[in-house]
Amino acid sequence: MNIVVLAGGLSPERDVSLSTGTMVTNALRKKGHNAILVDLFFGLDQLPSPIERAFDINGLLPPFSVPEAEPDLAAVRAARKSGFSDQIGNGVLELCRAANLAFLALHGGVGENGSLQSFFDLCGIKHTGSPSIGCALAMDKSVSKSLFRSEGIPTANWAVARKGVPFDTEHFPVPCVVKPNSGGSSIGVEIVRERAALKRAIEAGFAFEDELIVEEYVSGMELSAGILGNSDDCTALPLIEIVPKHGFYDYQHKYQSGWTDEIVPARISPELTQKVQELAKKAFRALKLGVYSRVDFLLTRDGEAFCLEANTLPGMTPTSLLPQEAAHEGLDYASLCETIVNLSLKRYE
Repeated sequence: MNIVVLAGGLSPERDVSLSTGTMVTNALRKKGHNAILVDLFFGLDQLPSPIERAFDINGLLPPFSVPEAEPDLAAVRAARKSGFSDQIGNGVLELCRAANLAFLALHGGVGENGSLQSFFDLCGIKHTGSPSIGCALAMDKSVSKSLFRSEGIPTANWAVARKGVPFDTEHFPVPCVVKPNSGGSSIGVEIVRERAALKRAIEAGFAFEDELIVEEYVSGMELSAGILGNSDDCTALPLIEIVPKHGFYDYQHKYQSGWTDEIVPARISPELTQKVQELAKKAFRALKLGVYSRVDFLLTRDGEAFCLEANTLPGMTPTSLLPQEAAHEGLDYASLCETIVNLSLKRYE
């Protein structure tokens, strides 16, 4: 099967995406697919003729390690020879049309918020992952938390802070968490422990996005539940417990090897495990997700599980959670990628 693996793009999470895309491409090649890795933003300088020759590639790609620092997007824009009036590079659309499937290894931005999924649907391009509506709902944290509440899924109390609109910092409970409403990989997230720091944290957050979530802080065990399948028939993978060695589970702890202990299965009772897994599947359905996802929780000492968010394109890097959960079920990395391909194609039957 000819598969375009789309990665990179113009997102603060582009380096994470390039790591995911490299691993996915190699995994699909090991499974016998003609997989090529393409940067959504840069595309190709020149397309081969005929275009199908682009898929005549042998061997494996060298690994891509996620740097500690987030990418400089201004430098990324400046590096594109064709300018940067749009977010889709030269030849990307033609390659995806020539392929049997586009594997979306993107993180954040247009690759995860439903925009690219909608565009591909209009162009008749088959792609992996959730439908556009599910991506849009999950990417907006305030909307997804509202849906969680409506479906009886516990989630921490929150308020939305908008740039240019006064926010009542005197009455929102502290400690709290300030984070971009549509961000990922913990970029721009800050835990506020003193009221005097809340205003500054909100002002700093606006450097990342014009709309922020200010959320009551919940102390507890951090858990993640991978989901495979489609809304009518989805399966929860074993829960993984996340234990950062320092501070909280931020960008560096997520993508730098050795910074976090990930324990699968999580060290909780079978009853609590089932409870969280059922809530994860409920969140998956509430957001109209499909194929695969990762739903994150905090579990308090009293056994109450608070849903943080759902990730429609969870990381598939060497340190990512979903592949570890799948491996515990006997599903190795390459087989997980193949499963995502097959589940995605079922959406088009």
